Amino acid sequence: MFRTDRIIALDVGASKIVMAEFSAAKSGAPELLNYAVGHLDVDPESETDASAYIVSTIRQLMAERGIKPAPLFMTLSGQAVFPRYVKLPPVARDKVVQIIRYEAEQNVPFPIDEVVWDYQLISGGGPDDLNVMLVAVKIENITRLTDCVLAAGLEPEIIDAAPMALYNTVRYNYPGLPGCAMVLDIGARSSNLIFIEESRIFSRSIPVAGNAITTELMKEFGIPFKEAEELKLAHAFVAFGGVYAGPENETANRVSKIARNVITRLHAEINRSINFYRSQQGGQPPSLVLLTGGSAIIPHMDTFFREKLTVEVEYLNPFANIAVNESIEPKRIEGDLHLLGEVAGLALRRALTCPVEINLMPPDLLARRVLRRRQPFFILAGVGLILTMLCWWVYFHRMRAMLETRLETAGKRIADFRKIEGRLKSVQQEKQAVQKDLDEIALVIGTRTQWLQMIDAIHACLLDGMWLNSIRPLAPAGDRVEGVEIVGRGFDDKLKLAATVDKTPIVVYRDRLRESGLFSDKTELERQLLIDSTWEFTIRARLNKPIETSGDRLR
Repeated sequence: MFRTDRIIALDVGASKIVMAEFSAAKSGAPELLNYAVGHLDVDPESETDASAYIVSTIRQLMAERGIKPAPLFMTLSGQAVFPRYVKLPPVARDKVVQIIRYEAEQNVPFPIDEVVWDYQLISGGGPDDLNVMLVAVKIENITRLTDCVLAAGLEPEIIDAAPMALYNTVRYNYPGLPGCAMVLDIGARSSNLIFIEESRIFSRSIPVAGNAITTELMKEFGIPFKEAEELKLAHAFVAFGGVYAGPENETANRVSKIARNVITRLHAEINRSINFYRSQQGGQPPSLVLLTGGSAIIPHMDTFFREKLTVEVEYLNPFANIAVNESIEPKRIEGDLHLLGEVAGLALRRALTCPVEINLMPPDLLARRVLRRRQPFFILAGVGLILTMLCWWVYFHRMRAMLETRLETAGKRIADFRKIEGRLKSVQQEKQAVQKDLDEIALVIGTRTQWLQMIDAIHACLLDGMWLNSIRPLAPAGDRVEGVEIVGRGFDDKLKLAATVDKTPIVVYRDRLRESGLFSDKTELERQLLIDSTWEFTIRARLNKPIETSGDRLR
């Protein structure tokens, strides 16, 4: 398939869907060609399945804005994902992936086979520190969303997390941020905090956002969700110090009080998150707050946080360094900048190498993409098969003509061929017999290789001054060696150099066997005895992988 420089970026929120069309410019940076914002018109807190609304809204946006299908990059909301930040222990680089998987199994709050997860290595507080950011999402949650996208006629190539997409947007558009900056993304159902300090990242989702105001308005006025949402959009504002609309507008006065109370709760949660970031992650307090999100444009929101947090607060501009096509009206995009941070970060994933590159693609879509990449090879194989069959058909057609004219000669040749066929069958039988012998030899070689590796490991773990008297296989099943009995000795004056306060040198040797990778933790010390400055010991070493063999292979 031909690679196109046009992509679709899709951000599915709790109440809105943002779709944007980008093209990679000659410089490699993306350019915004088109975008659309759609409302789901469904209460995010209700039990209603929003799948049908999502599918219809995506189709409607594509039809209204003339956006044709293209490679899709999409985000998951910060509330849907589980970010975890783990400091890795000192470990060899070739074992980092194994350690990360172990940490994922320990830190993700669900069974690892029930989630899709990815990771990003990030720098720690010191030059040699290595931290990892784990991001996971339940398979059922992401599948529900990708099914909607597929039903709308699109197929995702990258599924990012919304906080990580915002992080990439800020790093690209604000390259010279001093100290620590905090992105405050106030959405409908949740608010996301992203701390950006040098090359570090820390994010947290807070379940207080625009819908909390709507819910309080529903209780206060006794009205349904849709009317409460319209009331919020018409009258809500936030002001520090109790600034209200005044007695001449009683409705606006009541709405503003409710909005201020909810945002005050949000401020308390933000303060707790800042304290957690400073104490647990060793970060600095933010010196700049970048506001974004659908609920961030409630009037006086920036003034409230500027005075409460006593830092500079400004609205995030995701297109400070990203080009916008001339066909998009400046006033239109200026009014929607607070909604376009995530899609801008997605576009950067196609055009450039980003600081954080997370992909939460579910297993079924990964398998589908692998199959699609192999389709050209299947087509070529099919064409080759057809050509082969055609060649054989031409060949047999010509042979038939020759046989019709030279029937007698052909009869003799057929008889000769039958004789040759008999000899070929005999040769084939001999070949099968030889192949069987070769398979047996290969199996014996493999078994003896295991023995050599085991013996090498036993000798490699020996301490200075230690020697072996015997190594006897432990095969209770007769044809399955589950371990070996190691009998040996050692001079105490040399072995005590390896001893510790709580471990004899024989115990140290046993632990080295366990750590070798070939022997399990069931390797136990059966006997250790110090006689006349000489240690005598017997260890029953259990193999991690038993050696499948038979009696004749042990000889």
